[in-house]
Amino acid sequence: MSEPPCPFGACDGTGFVVDEETRMATPCRCRPQRVERRRARVLSAVIPRRYAGVSFDRAPVTDLPEAQVRVVRRFVANLDENLDAGRGLWLHGTVGTGKTTLAMLVSKAALDAGRTVAIYSLPRLLAEIRSTFEDGGGGSYTTFMDRLTEVDLLHVDDVGAEKTSEWVLEQLYAIVNARYEEQRSVVITTNLENDALTEQITARTVSRLEEMCTLLPLYGEDARRFVA
Repeated sequence: MSEPPCPFGACDGTGFVVDEETRMATPCRCRPQRVERRRARVLSAVIPRRYAGVSFDRAPVTDLPEAQVRVVRRFVANLDENLDAGRGLWLHGTVGTGKTTLAMLVSKAALDAGRTVAIYSLPRLLAEIRSTFEDGGGGSYTTFMDRLTEVDLLHVDDVGAEKTSEWVLEQLYAIVNARYEEQRSVVITTNLENDALTEQITARTVSRLEEMCTLLPLYGEDARRFVA
């Protein structure tokens, strides 16, 4: 995978600036960003094929409620400021109303801006966490959770979809609390109302998400039922 060019125009993309006279290399201002991107590569940071072409200017986004799209557009317009402040979005409502599509717009914008992103459905994220216990490496779980905490944006779909257990609740709280404490942004989607989600993932987790995120409701008919 080729390295992106230096956003400051100071180095050749390696993360180091070389003094031509002394032949000494010093770290470039872009090096911390490059280190974060490399550390995040173990995570899922790929927009799914179905959403690869998602755009504010084409369907299905153009068919979604204008008020909700405006909130997401404003979030993306101030993306760096929002990510640096740890602000996120919580999209909730009925099935097939565009929650994941709007969330993917944010993740795609973050990736295009060179920010680190991890994209998971909740069941897949929990499966990844479970797999760290099977690797045999004592630090694999801690390493994975640290990287989940460090990425600029964590995008989790279908929160509340996983069958609840003490282990699931513990992992969810650990992820949300770590990002809450480090002021890292999250974008989540869920089909559950606030009260139902509280019952599913506990009040302490929901409370943190409420403080971190702008709540964005999406209701209506299931658009997937009308796809030809």
